[in-house]
Amino acid sequence: MTLLPSGWIAEARQVVSPNCNERPQRGVDLLVVHNISLPPYQYGGDDVEKLFTNCLDPSGHPFYESLRELRVSAHFFVRRDGELVQFVPVGRRAWHAGVSSWRGRDGCNDFSVGVEMEGCDFEPFSDAQYRTLIALARCLMRDQPLAGMTGHEDIAPNRKTDPGPWFDWERVRRAVGLPG
Repeated sequence: MTLLPSGWIAEARQVVSPNCNERPQRGVDLLVVHNISLPPYQYGGDDVEKLFTNCLDPSGHPFYESLRELRVSAHFFVRRDGELVQFVPVGRRAWHAGVSSWRGRDGCNDFSVGVEMEGCDFEPFSDAQYRTLIALARCLMRDQPLAGMTGHEDIAPNRKTDPGPWFDWERVRRAVGLPG
């Protein structure tokens, strides 16, 4: 993979999200892994893209009414088949972590890259997803001072549970070499 000077990954499909802004500082040193599926526990549709671009129809599923006012994004979304979708350039702040803290630093959106894995807390992720995530992390490490990789559950405990117990941290850490 190649990180372009614009902050976009050359190999990613771009879907531009308005849910981002300028970072208060340059560079990122944390990669945050999440999971998401819309509707919950269903894969393959375009509703995650619609959510991150503020185009999700609240009447499309009973769960969506709870998302009506939500304005969120992530830098990346890794589909079950390994496809990489990018919503926000790496140099901009995506709105993925919310109230969060890592190593005593609050506001993880300011200094992190958010990667959403298509999935849920209750089943394993695919080999294709791990291959894409590992390639992405290695690419980012070439250009960003990444010092760690952690889950949303670790930076927002008691509030978030993703990527969940099925995420294979050992596999990813062994391949990438980033601590939690």
